[in-house]
This record gives sequence, structure tokens and C-alpha cells, in this order.
Amino acid sequence: MQKVTLIDLGLKDYKETWEYQETLFQKIIDVKVDNRRNDLTNPTNNYFIFVEHPHVYTLGKSGDMSNLLLNEEQLIEKGATFYKINRGGDITYHGPGQLVGYPIIDLDNFFTDIHKYLRFLEEIIIKTLEEYGIKSERSDGETGVWLDVGTPFARKICALGVRTSRWVTMHGFALNVNANLGYFDNIIPCGIKGKAVTSMEAELGKKIAMEEVKTKILKHFTELFEVEFVS
Repeated sequence: MQKVTLIDLGLKDYKETWEYQETLFQKIIDVKVDNRRNDLTNPTNNYFIFVEHPHVYTLGKSGDMSNLLLNEEQLIEKGATFYKINRGGDITYHGPGQLVGYPIIDLDNFFTDIHKYLRFLEEIIIKTLEEYGIKSERSDGETGVWLDVGTPFARKICALGVRTSRWVTMHGFALNVNANLGYFDNIIPCGIKGKAVTSMEAELGKKIAMEEVKTKILKHFTELFEVEFVS
């Protein structure tokens, strides 16, 4: 069983969290580089961050600026910030009521397969939603977790976007629990036109306890990745 350090940041500024991610990410990279250069076998640490962000839009490195439908003045009016970042994927929104998970792990401790890693993250969310009676699934060619795929009512409930280097991961998933979905109207989410976005609250018609969702996600992460969470 690999150990994973669990870090819950509560509500935290996006840029501060990004910089914190980069620090943990680089620590793991440095150990791996040192191991290779000096023929060492020092273990690498694994981390998992839970966080909610104040209103923010982020654009991945392959994203299109035209998918942000607000100018700088309108962003200020919405109380939102905007960042171009170094994950894959296009544009997305983060805000209060959305549960964000950032696994910063060394895949050399698990399996060196990015496709499998993404599918595992999706599976964790699918299994978590199932516990609430929400049937979700993958959509071919569209990373993330969706409802009613292949119908005119298809809608996305969880976005994924990751960065990897030397098999170390950062960024992760964003699950709409009680998020204000109106903020998605200001972007073309993930650059996919004509697809709706939803939340657990919207699907179930009630607020969902965030701590309970976290517990379920950690349970399924533990099962799939065969890890032990430590604080």
C-alpha cells in the first residue's frame, strides 16, 4: 500500500494553490532526478489536495481564449479571476460549492499509463455519484464525467485536466457538488459547444454535504489505487 498525504485547504485562492501544487510537484521531481543521477532508490512522496476556489476561470495550454465570453471588466463585475495554466484541456470554471481534487502522485509508484490514470479518476467520480443514485458515465473523446451521454440532454458534472512530467501528476478533477452553475454561462466549457453542465445539487434537488462527498471520493480512490491516506 502506497501512502498518500491528504491535504485539505478548504477555500483557497487559485494562484496560491497552483503555486503550492508546483512546490509539491517539484519536490517529487527533484527526488527522482537525484535518484537517477546518483543511482539511488529514495522513495517519492504522494499527495492529494482537496480545495474549493473563489470564482475563477482557467484556460489549459491547448485552450482557445475565445471560449472565455467575458472581458476584463466583466470578470471584475462577476468577482472572478482568470489564469492561463499548464494543464491539458481547454477552459473551465472553479468556484465555491465545487469540489476540486489535485492528486500529486508519482505514477512510478502505481503504473506508468496516463490514459489509465485519467480513467481511474473518472471511475472514482462515477462510483461516488452512484452512491447518491446519480448514473454517470464517460463520453467518447470527451474527458470527464457526464450524464445522459448520447442524448440531447447530455451534461457534464465533473471536469478533468492534468499535467504530468517524469510520471508525476498535478492538477486533477473538479466535481460540481453545490456549485453556482450560472458561472458556466460565461464560457464554452472545455471548448465544447452545445453541451450543458450540471451539479449534484441540480440533479438531486438539494444541497449535498461536501464532507460526505470527500469521504466517498477518498474511499474509492483508496480502493482503485490501493493506497493509504495519511495526514
